[in-house]
Amino acid sequence: MTEPDLFEVVNPATEEVITTVELAGPAETDAAVARARAAFDTWRRVAPADRARLLRAFAAAVDADREHLAALEVANAGHTIGNARWEAGNARDVIEYYAAAPERLFGRQIPVAGGIDVTFQEPIGVVGVIVPWNFPMPIAAWALAPALAAGNTVIVKPAELTPLTALRLAELALAAGIPEGVLQVLPGRGPVVGQRFVTHPDVRKVVFTGSTRVGKEVMAGCAAQVKPVTLELGGKSANIVFADADLARAAATAPYAVFDNAGQDCCARSRILVEASAFDDFMALLEPAVRGVRVGDPTDEKTEMGPLISAAHRERVSSYVPDASAVAFRGSAPDGPGFWYPPTVLAPVRHEDRAFTEEIFGPVVAVVPFRDEQDALRIANATEYGLSGSIWTRDLGRALRLSRGVEAGNLSVNSHSSVRYTTPFGGFKQSGLGRELGPDALDAFTQTKNVFISTEE
Repeated sequence: MTEPDLFEVVNPATEEVITTVELAGPAETDAAVARARAAFDTWRRVAPADRARLLRAFAAAVDADREHLAALEVANAGHTIGNARWEAGNARDVIEYYAAAPERLFGRQIPVAGGIDVTFQEPIGVVGVIVPWNFPMPIAAWALAPALAAGNTVIVKPAELTPLTALRLAELALAAGIPEGVLQVLPGRGPVVGQRFVTHPDVRKVVFTGSTRVGKEVMAGCAAQVKPVTLELGGKSANIVFADADLARAAATAPYAVFDNAGQDCCARSRILVEASAFDDFMALLEPAVRGVRVGDPTDEKTEMGPLISAAHRERVSSYVPDASAVAFRGSAPDGPGFWYPPTVLAPVRHEDRAFTEEIFGPVVAVVPFRDEQDALRIANATEYGLSGSIWTRDLGRALRLSRGVEAGNLSVNSHSSVRYTTPFGGFKQSGLGRELGPDALDAFTQTKNVFISTEE
């Protein structure tokens, strides 16, 4: 008999083992797909109002469990308690938002000769969702909620490092009345469970959030079956600050645009571009803001940044800041157990440096000057990524010009907001394919069927 594949789940703030989770193998994955395929035949036929009611009950169950979910995320992912509460609330809100969708999956009546032509938005089937470790709870909800609302069944594969909130969401769904097999969570390794999502013919769509390198492999594998994919991949977003901006506010908020979640965020504004005439003033304002970021115990209500996810990831982040790096200034981080890394600002930085071109996925930001609008656009767009970014200026015309010119899917002016559950989220270039959240997400989980009915005798 094969020994089970066991994985120790570790608290990144203490390095203590929380629990041990059994990881699924190929046989367990195939069995889960078979259950999802069988459940799809029933779930797709549930009356829209009843499917909506079940999703509302699911959202209510998540709401009632928010503190527990947040505590799981703090222990498992090292998120601050404030962030974790927001993430639990976001999962609830996303499920509640898409609970309205089953009764609003409208088709069209198209004028044609000789009859009536109508369209239907049909569910795709079994959806395999591969979730990363950086935001395990909300990102799982972003996929499962619209997929379920559209009548699909879903299997979520959480990252090996952070399975706990996804497992809890599955328990809450069952408790809320979502039928067996409609939503399953299957902890497992990417090359095993994730790869089987790609190759299994009964998994009709894959949603992947993670690195661009792995996203390309997922996309290539799905192409063999003409299997649709939604990809949310890496980022190297720019925070563009003009001299006419509110420099004090821009500098005060810049650390949280990149150091939130210890920089483990695809939307992190890890390149700060500052108009040359304001560069020195901005840096003088940025330093106290960076040194003031509270790094420490994520269970403390006052903590603003927690640890990195693992020792291996800390080593990777450190590789971008070798001893000879031009470190302008740093914040602080605790000593002792935990995968800590201090908020770090690099300047001056060459545009070809790894720290300026590659996604670090840690609390490291590079600051460079620019001359004018055209120079700012050139620098901002000189990347293979295009996920997010910010523009700071008081000039409305400039804000609109830059917003249209920056090659990224999610931009904020005088703000660092990237995600609202009511608006579409996704990337340009190698930052992804397709859109999540908002009304656009439903298109990713339905397919249009056209039906012509002849009225000729």
